[in-house]
Amino acid sequence: MNAVNDVSFDLYPGENLGIVGESGSGKTTIGRLLLRVEEPTSGTITFRDDDGPHDVTAMRANQLANYRRAVRLIFQDPFASLNPRMTVKQIISDPLIVAKLAKGAALEARVKALLEMVGLEASAMERYPHAFSGGQRQRIGIARALALDPKVIIADEATSALDVSVRAQILDLLLEVKNRLGLSFIFISHDISVVRYFCDRVAVMHKGRIVEIGDANTICSAPNEPYTKSLISAVPNPDPRNKRMLHRTRFTT
Repeated sequence: MNAVNDVSFDLYPGENLGIVGESGSGKTTIGRLLLRVEEPTSGTITFRDDDGPHDVTAMRANQLANYRRAVRLIFQDPFASLNPRMTVKQIISDPLIVAKLAKGAALEARVKALLEMVGLEASAMERYPHAFSGGQRQRIGIARALALDPKVIIADEATSALDVSVRAQILDLLLEVKNRLGLSFIFISHDISVVRYFCDRVAVMHKGRIVEIGDANTICSAPNEPYTKSLISAVPNPDPRNKRMLHRTRFTT
């Protein structure tokens, strides 16, 4: 049994594409395949830059390293994704040092600029992750993802571990960064309401396949597929006047 089957989609420059579905639908596996953390058994992944299209599945180690500078990942758990033994400066500067892109004063200036971009003070540099809240830790993770000036960011459940109020702040920060830097996002989530807020298009996954893809507002307001209807009907309605009219669509296979 394959985790992902016959999945095909495009990501356009400056676009936010949401991938939504229940646990076990294959969402996270897609992110791992795109970064070649998992090796695909068939198919191709095409990445286009100024030099033209490149087949990611055929890349050698040095080519893959360059590709992974352009495509970065924001992790789900802000508490587990940061090394507790490293300072914030070390965490954010690590990819820059590995890529040999900055050192000395230039490295420190870059870290300060990244912290400012995500709404943190420069004084945070010498502190350790345990000194920060979940939302602040996720901002550090975002700064780390931005360090190499990527073109694409894969956000795998990047807000699901956060409180609702903090979640909204992080989503707004990601939108601000996206517009400022011209990034594209692949936003992986089980929460279709968050995807609707953040994304331009959405792909709905079920059992390793994309069952519906299109404009986020259209799919969330007038879905075609029974599974998509079931996902949307499961979202709680905060308006008490509408609760009595809420109809739960059940999907069976």
